[in-house]
Amino acid sequence: MARLLQRYRDEVVPTLREKLGRENVLSLPRLEKIVISMGLGKSRDEPKRIDAAAEDMARIVGQKPVLAKAKKSVSAFRLRQGVVVGCKATLRGRRMYEFLDRLINLAMPRIRDFRGMDPNAFDGRGNYSMGVSEQLVFPEVRVDDVQYQQGMNITIVVGNSRSDEESRLLLQGLGFPFRAAT
Repeated sequence: MARLLQRYRDEVVPTLREKLGRENVLSLPRLEKIVISMGLGKSRDEPKRIDAAAEDMARIVGQKPVLAKAKKSVSAFRLRQGVVVGCKATLRGRRMYEFLDRLINLAMPRIRDFRGMDPNAFDGRGNYSMGVSEQLVFPEVRVDDVQYQQGMNITIVVGNSRSDEESRLLLQGLGFPFRAAT
């Protein structure tokens, strides 16, 4: 069992039951999925970027990412329908908890000038979105093998959350480092 999942069951659930005043464990907020995506806008000029980004993402998340293609042609961006514009991976279950554990304990401390994550980056439905400026913060990516630095977006989808505050309590219980509110 993933270490973070064990922590959720042993520590976070009793704390959430007490703070939210709910007896039913199934009504408490829980992690549903994590979606990781990379935009590959510069890949039009350099097609090798697509393969390099997909390979790095596969190494980071532990599964092969899906290549996202443009749905429409936009002449202002010199974009044609069907051209690869990004890649994404959706994590659930054990892989999701293992990725979040590595993100919190290994990757975030390696972010330059890290002072915590923005506590207001929730979307109003309890989901949290964040960005990482380069894939090199993950220890799975070897610095020597990286040809192109690439950022990524990470969205943590929380199920059964009635508000952003409930999701914040869940993520804090899991050890998510929020910046102190100013």
